Amino acid sequence: MTEAALNGDLTRRVAMRTHEMAWQPSPSPTVERKRLHRVGSAEAGQVTSVVRYLPDSKFPAHDHPEGEEILVLDGVFSDEHGDWPTGTYLLNPEGFRHAPFSKAGCVLFVKLRQYAGEGRRHVAEPTNALPWQPGRAEGIEQKPLYMSAAFPDATRLERWSAGATGGTEAYPSGAEIFVLRGSLEDESGVYSAHSWLRLPPGARHTPRSAEGCELYLKTGGVAALRSG
Repeated sequence: MTEAALNGDLTRRVAMRTHEMAWQPSPSPTVERKRLHRVGSAEAGQVTSVVRYLPDSKFPAHDHPEGEEILVLDGVFSDEHGDWPTGTYLLNPEGFRHAPFSKAGCVLFVKLRQYAGEGRRHVAEPTNALPWQPGRAEGIEQKPLYMSAAFPDATRLERWSAGATGGTEAYPSGAEIFVLRGSLEDESGVYSAHSWLRLPPGARHTPRSAEGCELYLKTGGVAALRSG
């Protein structure tokens, strides 16, 4: 039986607070996950999730059709290409192959099968070493992570000072937001650390942060998602 899609209606706004969710098993007994979006088969579909590697976890070598994106939230994630500590941003393009593991354990934000297309470059960015740049409004700074004229998606980190407001934001092509630290709020609710928002194309909201926060923000990526 095909597993029902999770948050497969791309016309709807979605908010998932992962600190309220239980860890679920994966094919590896030492790797757990909290799925946020899944369309397709249980283990080969298009997925966005938070993933936890327990100490001494490993996966066998595998390919990544349609690419993979990883942001290391905690610990050290490794594969045969290197060791990737907290704050590392990875974009593994279509056709990438690796055998991931973690000696001490780690927590990741992961997006699978959402980066199709030849010509994407491989990215391994230690974001903690990048300087903050002026952002889109006072009290907001940014670190651009990925952008290419050949593809519609763009990814950046943002840091909001306490009391910052972004004004009313419009997302013609939709957006995804993952709260890394602190909390963000808008007219629909408050989103603490490790909350995930997906805003559909044409959405608008008025975000603010009373205490300050850091965010992962992707625009233009909803077009790559499959509905279900």
